[in-house]
Amino acid sequence: VQLQASGGGLVQAGGSLRLSCTASGSTIRNYVMGWFRQAPGKEREFVAAISWGGGRTYYVDSVKGRFSISRDNAKNTVYLQMNSLKPEGAAVYYCAQGPRLGVPGTTASNYDYWGQGTQVTVSS
Repeated sequence: VQLQASGGGLVQAGGSLRLSCTASGSTIRNYVMGWFRQAPGKEREFVAAISWGGGRTYYVDSVKGRFSISRDNAKNTVYLQMNSLKPEGAAVYYCAQGPRLGVPGTTASNYDYWGQGTQVTVSS
């Protein structure tokens, strides 16, 4: 599977962006999907994940109430809606595919395939 992330850009603090991650070569149906981010000089950090059925979502505490992950299996796409963005949210955001019919994890090792990343810049 190839994952293509898009939707990043420059936004003012308090603004919103919606990231998309479209898969090709294979379906995302029945697979856990997640978003991670990595800021310069920092380790890759878990942001959000969605269960293979779409009924359960998971977030890092720092984005709860502001970010929302969703999936459209018909479009083979996962989304990350980011509201009330903060300067500390600036990073390269990566989408990733996890295990088939598995439980969403919060560490990078739980995911098998990664997109190329999309840059999010937040100005204060």
